[in-house]
Amino acid sequence: MFTGIVEEKGKIEAIQQTNEALALRIAAKKVLEDVSIGDSISVNGVCLTVTEFGDTWFTVDVIPETFRGSSLARLKRQSEVNLERAMQMNGRFGGHIVSGHIDLTGTIERTWIEDNAKYYYIKVAETKLIALKGSITVDGTSLTVFGVDHQGFTISLIPETQEATVLGKKMSGDIVNVEFDMMAKYMERLLEVSNHTSGITEERLQQLGF
Repeated sequence: MFTGIVEEKGKIEAIQQTNEALALRIAAKKVLEDVSIGDSISVNGVCLTVTEFGDTWFTVDVIPETFRGSSLARLKRQSEVNLERAMQMNGRFGGHIVSGHIDLTGTIERTWIEDNAKYYYIKVAETKLIALKGSITVDGTSLTVFGVDHQGFTISLIPETQEATVLGKKMSGDIVNVEFDMMAKYMERLLEVSNHTSGITEERLQQLGF
């Protein structure tokens, strides 16, 4: 599990591709401070397992399912990536609960600046699990939704997030990894099951304040 608070930007040093599988070697520093083989590290929002590491690098494997369902297949040598270690139970919880299992990819349709904030409108295949002022993860970064319609959603980056994450340099046309809020996904599943087995309905949940 992760929090969506990016710890550092790593850089792709090498890529080995076999059909729809990848082996990535990533230069990093902070996430290597207590690393072990088998640890989980979020790479642009995708939970991957450390297979090897050195003083300034680590390697991960990308399986075909992840290759097809994420933006990792678009990475090149020298590409920067957002990195976050799995959360510690005794640490501060600065973002929201993030699984590292992305739901879909989105396309940045447009960006604009308002004072010190940079806004992004991201087009996605579905938006039913996105709530205004709710949480969403984009390329591993925990963000607040400032707008949502049937085609996409809007997020905003403060200067610190623009500098500390790869999102700050993303432009129109770029593909990003998107993970919906975990509570929304479980609620949707609960409604699907409950509609067939009990009297719980969306209207009843709204009456109860959900």
